[in-house]
Amino acid sequence: MTEEQVEKKDDNVVFIGKKPTIGYVLAVLTQLNQGVPEVIIKARGKQICKAVTVAELVRKRYLPEVKIKDIKIDTEELTAEDGRTMRVSAIEIVVGK
Repeated sequence: MTEEQVEKKDDNVVFIGKKPTIGYVLAVLTQLNQGVPEVIIKARGKQICKAVTVAELVRKRYLPEVKIKDIKIDTEELTAEDGRTMRVSAIEIVVGK
């Protein structure tokens, strides 16, 4: 894959962080309204519940025609600044029309 193809692939991904939930909802809605067939909502650790909330708000309140196409769960290993290895839960929720 070329670098451009990698960038295009990541265009439909919304990473959930510490910002307000509505910002992530708007990011998903914007992509879906621009014709992207599906959007991937990704989160780790404590932000997993916010990712679920984003997917449900998009689906139930704003775009009822949007369906949850796939959900993937995983455990990722991260290295902390002090060198410790930590395991963190992760989720990917694929939504689309």
